[in-house]
Amino acid sequence: MKYDFEQFQGQVRELVERREADQVREILDLMRVQDIAAVAMQLRDDDMPWVFARLAPGRRVDVFSYLEPSYQYRLAIRLPQEEAREILQGLVPDDLTALLEDLPKHEVRRLLRLLPYRTIRRALTLLGYPASSVGRLMSPLFVAVRPEWTVGQALEYIRAQSEQDITVNTVFITDEHEQLQGMIPLKHFVFGAPDDLISSLQGVPMVSILTDAPQAEAIRMMKHYDLEVLPVVDGDNALVGIVTVDDVLDAAEEETTEDFHKMGSVGIGLSLRDAKATLLYRKRIGWLLALVFINLIGGGIIAWFEETINALVVLVFFLPLVIASGGNAGAQAATLMVRALATGDVQTKDWLKLWTKEFAVASALGVTMALAVSLLGYWRGGLGVALVIAIALVLIVVVGSLIGLLLPILLTRMRLDPASASVPLVTSIADVAGIIIYFTMAAVLLNLPVHSV
Repeated sequence: MKYDFEQFQGQVRELVERREADQVREILDLMRVQDIAAVAMQLRDDDMPWVFARLAPGRRVDVFSYLEPSYQYRLAIRLPQEEAREILQGLVPDDLTALLEDLPKHEVRRLLRLLPYRTIRRALTLLGYPASSVGRLMSPLFVAVRPEWTVGQALEYIRAQSEQDITVNTVFITDEHEQLQGMIPLKHFVFGAPDDLISSLQGVPMVSILTDAPQAEAIRMMKHYDLEVLPVVDGDNALVGIVTVDDVLDAAEEETTEDFHKMGSVGIGLSLRDAKATLLYRKRIGWLLALVFINLIGGGIIAWFEETINALVVLVFFLPLVIASGGNAGAQAATLMVRALATGDVQTKDWLKLWTKEFAVASALGVTMALAVSLLGYWRGGLGVALVIAIALVLIVVVGSLIGLLLPILLTRMRLDPASASVPLVTSIADVAGIIIYFTMAAVLLNLPVHSV
């Protein structure tokens, strides 16, 4: 029978409303844990504990781990205390850290009271690493063997460790000081003779990452080297954890979402569905007010060119078109540059080469747009106005594009997030530059007055 999530989803919602416990249990047994979590997050808060009570005990931790942190917390505080404790203890350390790091301190303390000391200590250790660092992302559950062991000894040890939900598809080699010596795929152990020494097995070229490295670097390395598991070491090269591919997929999604929010000058830090209206207001109003003042500069410049406008009113007709072209070109360039910096596709040292290329591209774009618009300028104001619009449009598109290119690079050089070069910011700066260029060209080429004192 074909697996149909949409059908299961509708059935679960309907049966939950009617509190048909036996039928809900039967359908949940057929569903994947990821899909059960997706359905649970669409239910009312009071319905989630009832659904969890219908799950087979062995699946509750798995379903809980696929809930978003805000839903995990809302469910945990509604479950019976003993059941909540069992689920939280069953989470792998990095999943527990992901839950705790998104909660206010008083809510963290409320959940920690449900956990034994060993689990609390491990969670607090991971929370002690900087936010958005690899240390927050890693799991301390891994398998490490000694180079002097035999394959038989290692396999016996691996079997014992596998009961603790530890990743075993890659086995690490460490010395007596826990320093990382190598990494070997599990299949090499299976194919090796029981008496072979671990040191004789052929490993894979070793790469590792420091605990305080940014998560974006882990994402880049795992993509570049096509890794399923990336070892994490401290400053002494001691193996302290691993990052798995499912961890970096989640981190990549969060980072991309964060960059998109920053590009729109809206860093809300959580999903739009969970964000309260007051939070959205607070996160958006600051940038909007700042951009208002930047645009007031543009208004002041227009006022400065009042005499120019009075002398040839037709210039106002083309003002929105001309300055918006610069903002749009800048937004395009900024978007491409921020993404390229985030993925490691370009480095800040490449700025001159990128500047040259962007100058050429922007010039071609400006000329093409100028040819299209200058005909309208000729029709509305004659040859002089057409020439002003054409030259101004080329200059404005070039300047806007270069602003969009260079601002993310400058922020990166200043060790700031290049995503802060948001589209509204780039657009506003390009708009102000566009107003200056447009009216200056009009005043110079058409010999118009600028400002009467």
